[in-house]
Amino acid sequence: MKRLHLCAIGLALLLGLCEASLAGPLLDRLRERRAAQGSSAAGSSLPAGVERLENIAYGSDPAQAFDVYLPPNAQNAPVIFMVHGGAWAIGDKATGRVVEAKVARWVSRGFIFISANYRMLPSAPPDVQLRDVALAVATAQRKAGEWRGDAQRFILMGHSAGAHLVALLAATPRPAYAPDLQPVLGTVALDSAAMNIVEIMSQKHYRLYDKPFGTDPAYWRSMSPTLNLAAGAAPLLAVCSSRRDESCAQASQFAGRAGQLGVRAEVLRQDLSHGDINSQLGTPGAYTAAVETFLASLDGEVARRLR
Repeated sequence: MKRLHLCAIGLALLLGLCEASLAGPLLDRLRERRAAQGSSAAGSSLPAGVERLENIAYGSDPAQAFDVYLPPNAQNAPVIFMVHGGAWAIGDKATGRVVEAKVARWVSRGFIFISANYRMLPSAPPDVQLRDVALAVATAQRKAGEWRGDAQRFILMGHSAGAHLVALLAATPRPAYAPDLQPVLGTVALDSAAMNIVEIMSQKHYRLYDKPFGTDPAYWRSMSPTLNLAAGAAPLLAVCSSRRDESCAQASQFAGRAGQLGVRAEVLRQDLSHGDINSQLGTPGAYTAAVETFLASLDGEVARRLR
């Protein structure tokens, strides 16, 4: 028994050393995988009065589903639509760090919060994922009235790979692949380092980008929010970890391109890890307050509920 205990300690130390040797997105992906594997349904810790509608289908695949968190006595409620991350390959809509703090903060203030799943690698590359997210948002907009929500007051939000997808969806005001999608008020991209895929893939890069984006430069361009950004796009807030140089550099480049097109885009640098930018949003403090300042600027009714 003592020998087994010592072996367990040795294995834990070895894993710790391995993790310490990783950096940037590789470590982030490991943590996201652990979070996804250890996640439980967030409904077990819902605030009082909040109702969760589970697995609302927006397509025929089991992965094409979202959860809806409803405030008590909803009336023309604005909607925050969340897309989880996970390197385009892992993750789940019910993971605690994706949902819990955000639901506690915003559903209690009269918002509807939706957290979506989508098909992922290896069966679904990012362009398929993008269309899934677009279809999910359009479906939620169509159903919003059933939940006493306001289809005209949708805010997109995503973390990591999910941030890439919502930024790409928001880059074009009326994307041809999503004719039923209504305009959104704005987008919050939580620490995406993938705003310009052409730039990433044209130089030395982390191998995690190879499977989703392949070797075709035309595909890289089609999957780049910065390069697809068009005049008339809704405002976007790019939150970036100051601990990851590539994240803030990509966010700043997106904001620069937005300025050239007359699109409002802001960069919010945070001294937080990649994972904490997701999990701490919604907890009281300066970070959540800064994001809410952006949200309040999008619409008067949103601002009223955030007071």
